[in-house]
Amino acid sequence: MNAPEIQVEVAPGLALFVPHARRVGVHPLGVDGVSTLGHVIESLGVPLTEVGALVVDGREVPPGHIPAHGESVAVHPVQRPQRVPGAPLRFLLDVHLGTLARRLRLLGVDTAYESTDIGDPALAARSAAEKRVLLSRDRGLLRRRELWAGAYVYSTSPDDQLHDVLDRFAPGLRPWTRCTACNGLLKEATKDEVADQLKGGTQKSYDVFAQCAECGRAYWKGAHHEQLEAIVARALAEFA
Repeated sequence: MNAPEIQVEVAPGLALFVPHARRVGVHPLGVDGVSTLGHVIESLGVPLTEVGALVVDGREVPPGHIPAHGESVAVHPVQRPQRVPGAPLRFLLDVHLGTLARRLRLLGVDTAYESTDIGDPALAARSAAEKRVLLSRDRGLLRRRELWAGAYVYSTSPDDQLHDVLDRFAPGLRPWTRCTACNGLLKEATKDEVADQLKGGTQKSYDVFAQCAECGRAYWKGAHHEQLEAIVARALAEFA
């Protein structure tokens, strides 16, 4: 007797996760009659964080569905914008996404970031404890069961990464309200309040300041402000 198998088609947007031979069209896949469809899809290399509808013989089923011999399965990506129920939308980024973390904070998005490698179990535990969407390019990390929610970052370009996250999750944007260093909230500050952080030229040239309520870091419209303004303007034009 032949081993049971199903027919699986993975959407083009998820093709990068599966072997080249399975990236286009419908392909057979053996099943054991015990493993869930979610487990079967992850065994192909697709993190469930990236999977939207699972359609079996024309009907949508949950990841816990046990696939039976002869079924046809279509694997779709998550719908955009993706809604994350159960908590205010906020993020946790792993050690490799520092630039993306700073840009999200620049836009006022609540973004925690680990600047050192604390390990996959600790990252997943923090995601669950703080109910944060974990963003990572580590597929294995995104398959950890203790995650509260997660998403794969598809590009290595910070510009493309930011665009993808904003397009996928549509977070509320409140530029210039968060510290890019620690994620704390900013408040207006006088020159005297931040004087110990200012060099002579800055003291003479600038009069408008903000300060992080958490770490105390001072902010002003310095040499890189035009570059930051451009990032903010692009995001607001497309996603506000």
